[in-house]
Amino acid sequence: MLPFESSVVTVISLSAPIILVVIGETITEKSGVINLSIEGTLLITALTAFAVSVTTGSPFLGFLCAGLAGSIAALIIILCDTKLGMDQIAVGFILTIFLGKLSSFLGKEFVRIPGPYFQELSIPILKDIPYIGPSFFDQNILVIFSFLMIPLTWYFIEKTRLGLIVKAVGENPVSAENRGINPEKVRIIATVIGGIIIGFGGAAFSLHAKFGWSENHTGNYGWICLAIVIFGGWNPIRAAIGAYSFGVFQIIALKMQSIALGLTQVLPLIPFPLMILTLIFIQRFNRSDRTTSLPKILNAFFGGQSPDNIGKPLEKK
Repeated sequence: MLPFESSVVTVISLSAPIILVVIGETITEKSGVINLSIEGTLLITALTAFAVSVTTGSPFLGFLCAGLAGSIAALIIILCDTKLGMDQIAVGFILTIFLGKLSSFLGKEFVRIPGPYFQELSIPILKDIPYIGPSFFDQNILVIFSFLMIPLTWYFIEKTRLGLIVKAVGENPVSAENRGINPEKVRIIATVIGGIIIGFGGAAFSLHAKFGWSENHTGNYGWICLAIVIFGGWNPIRAAIGAYSFGVFQIIALKMQSIALGLTQVLPLIPFPLMILTLIFIQRFNRSDRTTSLPKILNAFFGGQSPDNIGKPLEKK
């Protein structure tokens, strides 16, 4: 395999958990809910996946249990919002801290121990296609699942009745309710589904991208995923492009370490400020009155507004 081809395969493979988390959060935010517990959820679901896999010998069971753990975290946030009237952002922050500490406490006996993992699925003939084959047809089930979720999520949001209902609730829950839709029920369903997928992302960390378990195992990637959702304009395809772009920045930073030996501590951090600068650019772009006069391709790539009712509590009649 050529060096460039190897880098492409690495980006596709290591971006799998980020893709899943970004997709899960996109679905959640489309309904008007902000899940700021992502970092804590990733930690507890990564631990759950690995611990269950080690205990049972089944990575698939660990994967499913991680999804369950993610749904529970999401359910706590949405119930605190809809039933108790608590602020989504505050609950998310508190839950992130709590789940992070809980994962550190419960994960002590699983630190740096071997465990089962998903085997690669090689599709004959297709896997031999240059670049495309090794990237998409010679990967394990988690990677395949991650890139299949991209078009499926886009289709769900844009083309299905339930997806359009989720969007309607995120934009204007009062108007949606006047049309016979139950905004509270829709938010609960969308948030739980998003939580399950985020949980799968946590599993992809400990069972694939960063195999095993250690304290702060997901390395603050939860916050990066939140930024990528904004970068993607709440569109799963654009968000996936953002996730893969972040993976490219990481690979470049790692490659540069062998050249700039004196900057080995700094280079791995470069993708993070780059993402922040990109977000600042996008926010300024979307607030500018000149966006309508710019080429459509720029508006399509950088434009995008958050759901109008995101982060706001539902009005009670």
